[in-house]
Amino acid sequence: MPEKTRKAYRRTRHRGRIEQIRIVLGKFFRMFVYQSDWKVFPMAALIAGLLAYVIRTDFMKTMEGTLKGSFAIGCVGLWNACFNSIQVICRERDIVKREHRSGLHISSYIIAHMIYQAVLCLGQTVILLYVFQMLEIRFPEEGFMTPWFRLDLGITVFLVTYAADMLALLISAVVRTTTGAMTVMPFILIFQLVFSGGIFSLPSWTKPITNLTLSNYGLRCICAQADYNSLPMASAWSTIRRMKNLPIEGSVSAGEALELMGEENAGRSDLIRQLREMPVLNEEEPGKEVLTNHEGEPLTMGDVIDWAASSPQLEESRSKEYHATVTIGEIIDIFGEEEVKKAVLEKSAKAGQDPRYERDPFIITDCWSILAGFALLYAFIAMIALEFIDKDKR
Repeated sequence: MPEKTRKAYRRTRHRGRIEQIRIVLGKFFRMFVYQSDWKVFPMAALIAGLLAYVIRTDFMKTMEGTLKGSFAIGCVGLWNACFNSIQVICRERDIVKREHRSGLHISSYIIAHMIYQAVLCLGQTVILLYVFQMLEIRFPEEGFMTPWFRLDLGITVFLVTYAADMLALLISAVVRTTTGAMTVMPFILIFQLVFSGGIFSLPSWTKPITNLTLSNYGLRCICAQADYNSLPMASAWSTIRRMKNLPIEGSVSAGEALELMGEENAGRSDLIRQLREMPVLNEEEPGKEVLTNHEGEPLTMGDVIDWAASSPQLEESRSKEYHATVTIGEIIDIFGEEEVKKAVLEKSAKAGQDPRYERDPFIITDCWSILAGFALLYAFIAMIALEFIDKDKR
């Protein structure tokens, strides 16, 4: 540790807690400048750029894209936070122990860390939002909890990052070496990501575990802010499009086939409309190419279909069933691609709605409160753990 840092610690002896917070905080900001702690900001910008490139196509446009984007944003917060503070205490543990014996209050030391880490997390959040804006990630202008959506999102990202930062600070207070801290960190990240409760399918017994993860509340909050339940679900339609050539075998009655080609479906399907508009040709009278009805108007296939569907003489024939093989693509063409797509998107979106992601102010404020509570809890436990620093082996 540089001599300037040692002197800063010595000046904390026998001073009040508030003064010690100011002195220790000043030391942290000097370390930010002179020991390259500022590198966390360029790293945050790089990660935000990679994230924006991945989520820009479908974030806040589809359910799947919003869920993946929310998860990714939460992951970035966790990642940034861990590198902010995972080593800050254990790398100077010997100095903290010596200065604690000389009068340094652990509460002052931890509160100084809380303030300093809050500044880092706020800076990383601003950088994330700025990079998103530079790379043209489209967000609504109007927010749900505040007048601006970016402010809503920024509060959530900050709270996720800060809570994870305090968790990393707790680990740094408990683990005594930097090697041990870096060994624990991957397990913490994997635990947070796997038990986020949104991306991976988990059994019901894991719900109490999920409720203990920061990623769960970050994911829920961002999805709620993005109005997840009002977005379309695109995966079902994409799957159907990839299966267009898949054959389907089944039985259909003549009456069902005639009903399918009825006038009601002509407005939704170009194929049915064209079929119904086809004129009926007169093959027996060469001089008269098109048959006409009793009013002298051209007879169309639609007239024939409607007559066959309602004629009492054909009632028995309409009940007969015929074996048929068609592809999914042919069925889509019959009903009209746009109509089928619209129906699939609406039905799949309704089935994919999740009450956890409802755009409800109580859900968002609840997630914000829990994340803030976790941050304070982790900092408090770290403070208690460091109170026993004198018991470290010499």
